[in-house]
Amino acid sequence: MFRRVRIVALCALLLVAAGCGGSGDSGANTLEVWHYEAPNSAMGIAWQQAIKEFEAGHPGVKVRFQEKGFEQIQKTAPMVLNSRETPDVLEYNKGNATTGLLSRQGLLTDLSEEAGKRGWDKLLAPGLQTTAKYDERGVMGSGKWFGVPNYAEYVTVYYNQDAFRQRGIAVPATLAEFTAAMDTFVAAGVTPLAVGGAEYPAQHILYQLALSKADRDWVDRFQRYTGPVDFHDAAWSHAAETFAEWVRKGYLKNTAAGVKAEDMGAAFTRGEHPIMISGSWWHGRLAKEITGFGWSTFRWPGTKLSAGSAGNHWVVPQGSKNKQLAYDFIDITMRKGIQNKLAEAGAIAVAADPAPAADARTKVLNDDFAALVRDDGLAYYPDWPAPGYYDAMVSGTQKLITGAAPPHQVLTELAKPYQENLATVGR
Repeated sequence: MFRRVRIVALCALLLVAAGCGGSGDSGANTLEVWHYEAPNSAMGIAWQQAIKEFEAGHPGVKVRFQEKGFEQIQKTAPMVLNSRETPDVLEYNKGNATTGLLSRQGLLTDLSEEAGKRGWDKLLAPGLQTTAKYDERGVMGSGKWFGVPNYAEYVTVYYNQDAFRQRGIAVPATLAEFTAAMDTFVAAGVTPLAVGGAEYPAQHILYQLALSKADRDWVDRFQRYTGPVDFHDAAWSHAAETFAEWVRKGYLKNTAAGVKAEDMGAAFTRGEHPIMISGSWWHGRLAKEITGFGWSTFRWPGTKLSAGSAGNHWVVPQGSKNKQLAYDFIDITMRKGIQNKLAEAGAIAVAADPAPAADARTKVLNDDFAALVRDDGLAYYPDWPAPGYYDAMVSGTQKLITGAAPPHQVLTELAKPYQENLATVGR
């Protein structure tokens, strides 16, 4: 899930209803591309270069790029991809609830042949291929290729080095040290956490708290339906109860329930909060926008598991009118030039040259990701297991933030749509 820093769409996703031009009038000389990365993000920068290279290598063909919002595509992709307004290639969220669901509905093109022919299967490590493949139930990890990621991501902890140094706080190595650091900020009248409860960020914190008491078997049972899931077990109970405790202790504001991810990032950038728990996708953008203080990242302390995976990936809708051009565009984003551009801009590229990062923060980011991969620590995202689960996670964490429901009730509410979906797809 993922999630994420998203730019506001220029027009509503249902283009006909909004009166905006869509891909319905695209011809063989136009490639319609949608993605939702900010233009100054690492992915936005690299993919703009990919568009230029594509057009240079395809004389007479123009790329018509449309900026979209993550929330838009998350909610309305099944309708759009089942209409004549389908783009030729788009960035889409990975996981059972999104790519898996659309693959099961027959709305996405099987990319298995292209993955083998173009060598994408050789460029992506086995762990990163998990979210590219889906079986007939729409469950990730095996079956056909329906997505191609060209970057990777994980949830990490961004921190204001100046604020930590000012109060004599070292980078925490355990969850206890992390909470002690936040206690120090609260005692100084500072709310430590920037949190966006209206979108994905708060649920990532809840999931990280659960992962601190989980193992790989727990992750596989939750994400890949390999066994029973108890939403009142030690991991989930610890997560919900600790999250609620963090609110009571003042680690985050109860008004965070209405904060969007974009506003969360802006607050951290302005130095209003010394800590932000979110994805590596913020890294390139923060490097450009933060000028008033030193900052860096550290992995969630005390666990080898972290929300993360291959990045959101390119998919080709079944209704794409220019599939060969779409494959060519995806292929360009997998080539060394674009991969190196991603790495230079602060992203975790999947096939860049193994040159050391020039920037110390980028080196930390990539070294931490390499450790996660080495330790089999990528635990995917909490909203993936069931269609509509993103909204359930947002609602649940909002209730924990506002105190509208106690932890045990929130966990019961999270269990319901999960079990209903499991009954539909089976194990």
